[in-house]
Amino acid sequence: MQTATPISRIGIVSGVEEELSAFRPATPRSRIEGCPLPIERISWAGKDVFLLCAGIGKVAAATAATALRAYCDVELLIVIGTAGKIGALEGELFHVVEAVQADFGAQRPEGLVRYTAGAWPIGPAEVRAFTAMPVRETGLPAIRIATSDLFIECSQHAGRVRDALDAALVDMETAAVAQAAGLLGVPWIAIKATTDGADGDSSGSFLANLRAAARAAALAAEDLIARL
Repeated sequence: MQTATPISRIGIVSGVEEELSAFRPATPRSRIEGCPLPIERISWAGKDVFLLCAGIGKVAAATAATALRAYCDVELLIVIGTAGKIGALEGELFHVVEAVQADFGAQRPEGLVRYTAGAWPIGPAEVRAFTAMPVRETGLPAIRIATSDLFIECSQHAGRVRDALDAALVDMETAAVAQAAGLLGVPWIAIKATTDGADGDSSGSFLANLRAAARAAALAAEDLIARL
């Protein structure tokens, strides 16, 4: 890992409870008092790890990231959980190194024109990715993820997102956490396992594969944290 000082306080964000409960499921957890959101704490690998699921979508994810920073003074934010696969890369478990928002921009007669999240959606269009903290030796394919407030069940839309943003995965959390992390001055990392192909079968595939994919992402995050 390329960091100057050791990280001892880590915040973990997920979109659904199954993704969060898959992380160190046998390790005792305690509730953090004073926060209106259900932050849990575990002590593991010589670190304080704080876990929060505030719900599905970008607002919930950014709120979780902000609460973890404000109430727990975390030094690193990690997004774990599931995603839809829209790229051609082999495998089902991925290390996210870049995140973009897929539904931010200007709606024009020719369609949605995408811009960098948080920037003026006026003038020449440009999408700059939020970049994750560099880490070494995850052993996982490094990819870009596209985040939106849409659960994608349409292969045509998935293809448009892939082609426009060069993304391999879609989800509803990561780029929101990445944007919040940048505003808060905290680095971020994301590990995602795929449940579906962002197509007409996504709903059933997500439910069928949720627990196994959540555990796969959590195990990879556990290994990463142990080496920080």
